[in-house]
Amino acid sequence: MTNPFYTNEYAGAEYFCDRKKETERLISLLTNGNNIVLMSPRRLGKTGLIQHIFNQKEIKSHYNTFIIDIYATSTLDEMVQCMGNSIVRTLAGRGETALKKFLTIVSSLRAIMAFDQLGNPTWGIERGTIQSPQYTLEQIFNYIETSDSPCIVAIDEFQQIARYPEKNVEAIMRTHIQHCRNGNFIFSGSEQSLLGEMFSSPSRPFFSSTHSYTLDVIPEETYAEFATKHFNAKGKDISREAIHKTYELFNGITWYMQKVMSELFAQTPAGTSCDEKDVFNAVQTIISEAGTTYADILYELSPRQKQLLLAINSEGKATEIKGNTFISKYHLAGASSIQTTIKTLIDKQLVTSRLGVYEVYDKFFSIWLSQNHV
Repeated sequence: MTNPFYTNEYAGAEYFCDRKKETERLISLLTNGNNIVLMSPRRLGKTGLIQHIFNQKEIKSHYNTFIIDIYATSTLDEMVQCMGNSIVRTLAGRGETALKKFLTIVSSLRAIMAFDQLGNPTWGIERGTIQSPQYTLEQIFNYIETSDSPCIVAIDEFQQIARYPEKNVEAIMRTHIQHCRNGNFIFSGSEQSLLGEMFSSPSRPFFSSTHSYTLDVIPEETYAEFATKHFNAKGKDISREAIHKTYELFNGITWYMQKVMSELFAQTPAGTSCDEKDVFNAVQTIISEAGTTYADILYELSPRQKQLLLAINSEGKATEIKGNTFISKYHLAGASSIQTTIKTLIDKQLVTSRLGVYEVYDKFFSIWLSQNHV
């Protein structure tokens, strides 16, 4: 029996919860020539929404679409490599002609085909073929400009380019995009303060060049209807209290709710129902399986980093972490030490910060910390 609660991929409109208003608005913006900054905390469903939009008839029938995730990149060279890989893999699924056209225009790249564990062919870019990232980037934009259909390019975790050692990447990208008449762009990201600054500061190249859109959580009642429908479709049931508990526990963040619902669905036999107590069991299963990973994360932290992480987790949503009250309560080092330590925890993606509020990024990790390190 197929589990209908997907967490790692877009499985089609049937398994996609709501976002009707957001889908309509973003399609309207794109088809009217706008570039978009799409912001939200991580795991709220930005990438899934983009995939859903790209799957709609208004877009699918008239545009070439590409999603490029640059989260793991740290230099311009890696970003260009990532763009080339993503476009090649997308075009390989559309036929030999489309792929050949791209490789003819982007002559500085060489594509290679390999096979995955199931024997299926996979395409990518041969490493070391990029001699000049700026030249290859120019060729990629030339391809977009000369594509037979208008293109929509989504660049996920776009704020990463602000961290590259090359100081002019924002200006380079802005210049290319500004002159690209055959393409529209979605710049999505989860670090809202950094991404917001990139597009709202008059001193930055992308200032006033896009339409900003912030993604919010799916309403609880809407998600409850979605979850109940999929349980019932497979001859199972779930109580409203169980859904409310899940929504409340994870603040409506889509990925965590899907993860718990997937586990609840797997643990509930056909013809039976799950309730609030089963939510606890599902969460315990998830965090226990990740326990070794979480322990390794703690082991790699310095004593001060671990102490601050646990203090923030104890607060849930910590504020004034350099204030005397917080320092005294958790027996921390001085404010200057906290300044250095919190930057490290944020860089490691262990803690998030927004509007002066700090919290542990991974909600499952937070629960594990609360249970094992009081």
